[in-house]
Amino acid sequence: MNIQSLYRYPVKGLSPETLASVDLRAAQGFPLDRAYAVTDGSLDFDPAHPVPAPKTQFLMLAKYEKLARLKTRFTDASAQLELADDGSVSHYNLTRDADREGLADYLKRYLDVPLPGTPRVVNAPNFQFTDVSVRSEALMRSISLINLDTVEDFARHLDHPLDPLRFRANLYFSGVPAWSEMEWVDRELTIGDVVLKIVRRTKRCAATSVDPTTGIRDLNIPVSLLKYVKHGDLGIYAEVVRGGTIRPGDAIVLQDA
Repeated sequence: MNIQSLYRYPVKGLSPETLASVDLRAAQGFPLDRAYAVTDGSLDFDPAHPVPAPKTQFLMLAKYEKLARLKTRFTDASAQLELADDGSVSHYNLTRDADREGLADYLKRYLDVPLPGTPRVVNAPNFQFTDVSVRSEALMRSISLINLDTVEDFARHLDHPLDPLRFRANLYFSGVPAWSEMEWVDRELTIGDVVLKIVRRTKRCAATSVDPTTGIRDLNIPVSLLKYVKHGDLGIYAEVVRGGTIRPGDAIVLQDA
């Protein structure tokens, strides 16, 4: 099997960025993935003492599917976020308080729905706003993988095309039987010198029911999974045991149990 594509999500709930290569480090997460988030106004986040919070306290697709229509691009060196909305482009420097307030206000006006409070753009050093961060620090730093053969099989069952980006993973691979990855927990994958340990299956939420291009909630993925495979999981999480550089096209080897 091989890596087909790599993605990061610099701002939780907003659009992905495809990557030509990624440098992984042992016990660290996917670089700059979910490094920022926008609260829904219900969370008092202290960057000096960051504590993981449920995803329901952030602006994210499970509740606010319209976010999928926004297209973003993040520049690492300057922490500049470019946000495109139907031809209109705006820029925010996420190191500046005024720009962070501007982005939060833009999203509030864009969504145009009641929120629990005033949204805030938040981040903290070495902290990632992954959905599983509430489980443990190690899981916060895990990376998510999707088997494209599984997505294809599920799409055939639904008789509906499925954009793999619905599943908002970091690493997409192919070349093994559909659903076989569900049995890989506690096993290791090697990608050249890189070693990943599979630690958890990925339970899918309502965010996957949103088409990532149109922002329309056109399916009920969690219910459809349960009916088809008798569980709600699609995808796996892995911890980085040994770091290194990975790229699309790299071979992935599943180690013996």
